[in-house]
Amino acid sequence: MDLSLRKVALAASCLLFASQLLAEPKRPECIAPASPGGGFDLTCKLAQSALINEKLLTKPMRVTYMPGGVGAVAYNAVVAQRPADAGTLVAWSSGSLLNLAQGKFGRFDENAVRWLAAVGTSYGAIAVKSDSPYKNLDDLVQALKKDPSKVVIGSGGTVGSQDWMQTALIAKAAGINPRDLRYVALEGGGEIATALLGGHIQVGSTDISDSMPHIQSGDMRLLAVFANERLDEPEMKDIPTAKEQGYDIVWPVVRGFYLGPKVSDEDYAWWKNAFDKLLASEDFAKLRDQRELFPFAMTGPELDTYVKKQVADYKMLAKEFGLIQ
Repeated sequence: MDLSLRKVALAASCLLFASQLLAEPKRPECIAPASPGGGFDLTCKLAQSALINEKLLTKPMRVTYMPGGVGAVAYNAVVAQRPADAGTLVAWSSGSLLNLAQGKFGRFDENAVRWLAAVGTSYGAIAVKSDSPYKNLDDLVQALKKDPSKVVIGSGGTVGSQDWMQTALIAKAAGINPRDLRYVALEGGGEIATALLGGHIQVGSTDISDSMPHIQSGDMRLLAVFANERLDEPEMKDIPTAKEQGYDIVWPVVRGFYLGPKVSDEDYAWWKNAFDKLLASEDFAKLRDQRELFPFAMTGPELDTYVKKQVADYKMLAKEFGLIQ
C-alpha cells in the first residue's frame, strides 16, 4: 500500500473511531424492573460485564432497580418519562411479553418501545426446599389433587403471570382447576427464593437461572424444568424435565433489552451494532453460560417480529384460561 492510500485508510479509521465515541451513550444505565437478585438483575449484570469486557462501552453501565407490576412500572416510566433517553436500556423477559398480551402494562402495548436485543434464554422450573416432601412433579400433583389449598405456591406476579401460567399448565394437565391453586404473588425470582427458603411458601414457580445458586448451595431442589430435554450442563443434567414425567409442558424464558420509543435511529443503530458484536463473541458465550443462560441471539427488526408474534400467541393462551376476552 503506498503512502497516500495509508493516509486515506488511517483517516477513515480515525473518523470511524471518532463516530463510535460520539455515538456512545454518556451515562449508560440498565433498568432491572424488579428487586435485586432475580432474572432481570441477572440480565442487566450480564450486559454490564460483557459490554465492558468487549470494549463496546468505555465506562461501566450502571444497574438500577424499578420494581412494580413485574415490569409494568419500568415500562410506563420509560415510555412516558424517558422516551428519548438513548442511554437507558430496560431488561425484559418472556414474562414481560405475557403481561403485555393481557394488557397488564396499562395503556401501553407491545408497540410502545423499541425492541433491541435478546441475549439468552432460560427455562421455567418448579422449585422446592431441599427437605421438601415432594420428590418429583407427580408428588406435587397428587398433593394438589388432594387439597390445593394446603400447598402455597410463590410466583412472580399475580394470576396470569408467567410463573402462574407454568403451574396453570400443570394443573390443566392433571385435571385441576388453576383457579383453585393457592398463590402468593412476589416480585421476581429473588423474592421467590427468599420466601421459599424462609418457609413462607412450599413451592416456587420460577426459572432455572434464578434457582441454580440455591441448587448448588444445597438449599433447593428442582422438581422439573420446562425444557424439551434435559439441559446439557454438568450441574443441570440430573434435573428432570416435565415432559419426561408425563407433563408435556415447555416454557422458555427469553431475556433481553428494549429502548424508549423516541430513541433516535442513530442511537438505536449504535446499540444494535454493539449487541450484534457481543452476541457473536466467544467470550460473551462463556459469560452467558456462567449466568446459567442458553443461546438465544436476536436483534433489531428480527427481534421486533419475534416479540409481536409471541405476544399474539400469549393472547391466545390467556383467552384459553379465561384471563382476557
